[in-house]
Amino acid sequence: MSILIRLVVNGLAIWLTTLLIDGIELTATGDTAQELLVLAVVTLIFTLVNMVVRPVVKLLSLPLYILTLGLFSLVVNALMLMLTGWLTQFTDYGLLVDGFWNAVLGGLIIALASWLLHLLIPGEHR
Repeated sequence: MSILIRLVVNGLAIWLTTLLIDGIELTATGDTAQELLVLAVVTLIFTLVNMVVRPVVKLLSLPLYILTLGLFSLVVNALMLMLTGWLTQFTDYGLLVDGFWNAVLGGLIIALASWLLHLLIPGEHR
């Protein structure tokens, strides 16, 4: 159940990010069903990247986290978003991330949206 909540929250956060930032967009062309399918695939890939790659990156960059008092997490969020965009470019369901600073802003919005949604959704994920 926890993975389902994580998928839904990440999906909503990615959708919100694509609405707010011009440099981040889904490659869906067509109707609403196609856009939802692209969002679902991108969300699945983003969640898998955050579950598999992010802990390794956090462990390897622990000195930078300490040195910057945690602000390096913005860079890690941006890198995970850019990695998701890079991985999805090989499929028909893609996320386009135009530049590092758009990725930093997108990572910040995704982190804030995920935090707010986790506060609003009751359950055992806390």
